[in-house]
Amino acid sequence: MRGARAAWLLLPFSALGLDWASKAWIAAAIPLYGTRTIIPGFFYLTMSYNPGAIFGTMGGAPPLFRTVLFSLAGIAALLYFGWEFLRPATATAQRIALGLILGGAMGNGLDRIRHGMVVDFLDFVFWGWHYWTFNLADSFIVCGAILLGLSLLWAMKRPVRQEG
Repeated sequence: MRGARAAWLLLPFSALGLDWASKAWIAAAIPLYGTRTIIPGFFYLTMSYNPGAIFGTMGGAPPLFRTVLFSLAGIAALLYFGWEFLRPATATAQRIALGLILGGAMGNGLDRIRHGMVVDFLDFVFWGWHYWTFNLADSFIVCGAILLGLSLLWAMKRPVRQEG
């Protein structure tokens, strides 16, 4: 069982690697606030930094406050999700979801340590509405959270087997 749990660690560390590789590529290929059009009117790559949390929340707060708050929240999340991820009783879908969340959280957390903010570059426009710029780590976290929620709802709907 230990070997199988160790193999599962490939998931969050692969997500972390993809996130960091994409951010390194963007930082080298596009200047700060520069944009490359991928699909006109819909998808762009725009190099930017987000000093805040989701959707730039608290971006204007003092840097020391942001650093302490985001670090404590990140450590707490990594400990909790890491514990759940490595528990033997965790279902496969939940383990995949937690692995994505962990990988994304580590990617953004390491960005905050390295830059004091997060590198964002995925830039979408929907029917004239410009969505917030985000990165792969954010995508992993959101997809993982959706999968986790769905897997927990599915687990609640399954009938409980009676022993005996």
